[in-house]
Amino acid sequence: MSDIIVQSSHQDAAAQPLVEGLIQEYDGRYGANSRPGGARSELFRYPVEAFSPPLGDFILLRRDGRTIAGGAFMSHDDETAELKRIWTHDDFRRQGLAERIVAELEARAAALGYTRAYLTTGFRQPEATTLYLKLGYRPLFDVSADPSLYRSLPFEKHIGTQTGRLGSAPVYAPAASLEAATARVTALKHKQETLILARLAAHGVRAA
Repeated sequence: MSDIIVQSSHQDAAAQPLVEGLIQEYDGRYGANSRPGGARSELFRYPVEAFSPPLGDFILLRRDGRTIAGGAFMSHDDETAELKRIWTHDDFRRQGLAERIVAELEARAAALGYTRAYLTTGFRQPEATTLYLKLGYRPLFDVSADPSLYRSLPFEKHIGTQTGRLGSAPVYAPAASLEAATARVTALKHKQETLILARLAAHGVRAA
C-alpha cells in the first residue's frame, strides 16, 4: 500500500472521484434542487485558478493509483484561506484520512503566508462538525441551537505563525427559520464571491 498526496484541480481526471462523490453526497443530503444547478454548480462556482498557488491549492490523496481523499482551499484575504472540497471515499472512511487532508491543507496554506483557516459545513453533516471541533476549529455559531437555523455552519482556526492564537470573529446568532437562514447564507456567499473574484482579478488571475 502506497499513499501519496498530489496537487490537482477539479478538472483533472484523477479528481473526478472527489467531484462526483461530493455531488452525490450533497445532493443526497440536501436535495438536487436545494440550490440552482444542484451541488455541481456550487463545486464549479469558482475558476480552477482560485484553487491554485499562489492564492490556493487543491490536493488529492492517492493510494496505489486510486483517489481516496482530497480537499482544497482558496483565498479570502491576505490572512484567511477557506478550506473546501474535503472528501473521503466511502470505502476508506474511519481511517483518519480527513484529518490528514485538513492538516496538509493547513500546512500548505501556512506556507503561502495565511494565518487563519476558515471553513463551513452543512447542517445535515454532523460528522463533519464533530471532525472540525476535534481538530481545534472554533465554531462561529451557537452549538446548542438547532443547526438548521444556520444551514451553513462556519468555523475558524489560526494556523502558521498564529497557531494557538484564540479566534475573535463574531459568533452568528441563529436565524428565525431555515428559510431565513438560507437567505442569510445566500447573501453571505454572494458577498464572499464578489470579494474572492475581485482578489483573483487583482492578482492577475483569470476569473471566468
